[in-house]
Amino acid sequence: MAGFVDEAQIHAKAGDGGNGCVSFRREAHVPRGGPDGGDGGRGGSVWLVADPNVSSLLAFKDHPHRRAGKGSSGRGKKQHGRGGDDEFVAVPVGTVVKDTTGEIIADLSEPGGRWRAARGGDGGRGSARFLANKRRAPNFAELGEPGGEHWLNLELKLLADVALVGFPNVGKSTLISRISAAKPRIADYPFTTLEPNLGVVRGDTWDFIVADIPGLIEGAAHGRGLGFDFLRHIERARVLCVLVDLAPSAERPAADQLDVLLDELRTYRPELLDRPRVVVGSRADLAEGDGHDEITPGRADGDESWIDLAISSVTGEGLDVLVARLAEIVEASRRDHPTVGEVGFVVHHPMTEDVGVERVDENSWEVTGRHAVRAVALVNRSSPDAIAYIQDRLRGLGVDRALARAGARDGDTVTIDDFAFDYFEDL
Repeated sequence: MAGFVDEAQIHAKAGDGGNGCVSFRREAHVPRGGPDGGDGGRGGSVWLVADPNVSSLLAFKDHPHRRAGKGSSGRGKKQHGRGGDDEFVAVPVGTVVKDTTGEIIADLSEPGGRWRAARGGDGGRGSARFLANKRRAPNFAELGEPGGEHWLNLELKLLADVALVGFPNVGKSTLISRISAAKPRIADYPFTTLEPNLGVVRGDTWDFIVADIPGLIEGAAHGRGLGFDFLRHIERARVLCVLVDLAPSAERPAADQLDVLLDELRTYRPELLDRPRVVVGSRADLAEGDGHDEITPGRADGDESWIDLAISSVTGEGLDVLVARLAEIVEASRRDHPTVGEVGFVVHHPMTEDVGVERVDENSWEVTGRHAVRAVALVNRSSPDAIAYIQDRLRGLGVDRALARAGARDGDTVTIDDFAFDYFEDL
């Protein structure tokens, strides 16, 4: 997986809505034709789409910006502007989206799943929309709404049926190269694997995906080494295949290896120990005896544990038995638990719809809320008709009551977006 990247940022900028048009019907023999300004087009949105053909977040590493099309402005004769094109951004299946505070916003764990990263701005209403009995010739229209704009963090959690877990140089890369078509880098030094490798294991009636997770070390759950980067790829695995080294040259006995590995999993995410797991003694061709004497009862998780089977990826010993057992467990997990470790979607509203009032200083206030901002977003705010419309719209939204409850006094300055006015309580 050359160029594998599992963390990146994206800057999503949706398109601005087009402005509404101020226009009046002008035809011979049609006096007082009335307003005919068309609406502006809606801005395009930025969507993240889970694409099974994308394997990493490499595309965002040096080029994080994604922008949707703008809506065009309306025209006379009630001609509405064209909407902006949406931008569809392909991300790997298993991508988790977080805001800048680290809160999870969406989890794209299903192929084809999509999530709107930035909402396109609404088009402004043309002057024809403001015709009313008391306003026969409105000489104003609405500005297009700015499109949403956000920096987001992307994290990829691999979707694999089986995760190979073990210390560096325990034989994970060799194993995945023997049971699948994956070709990871293999060498006799620690941390040969610096990025996850995926392989598909196929039988006559079944197949499953196995992930070679880079070697864990003691303290990985606390961030030692690249612990966090490695451990998150285990979260979605249905089955954990824990490898312990049976070779006499291993740095610690197999029993101690198992203790440390299970403790790291428990510390990082305790529910991982509830997943089905197979404990495998690796490099059995170098072990003294049959390798099973290396494991004694009484593991760190309080259960009696032992090597389920011993294998040698070099000689092929035990590989067929291991693959058959993993396939059986994976099939059972798929049947009983269709989804594993999914977060689902969290609705994210970058701007509240409700009106809010915040004190800026002793004599000034700021009104927030999408509807309040839209009420003052007019092409021409200097005309008496426009001012009257703004006053009526804000009163209908309850802005005057909200300011009075907050303690605003006559003469205080009130700001809504880029529009400012002096507050006076209605008599």
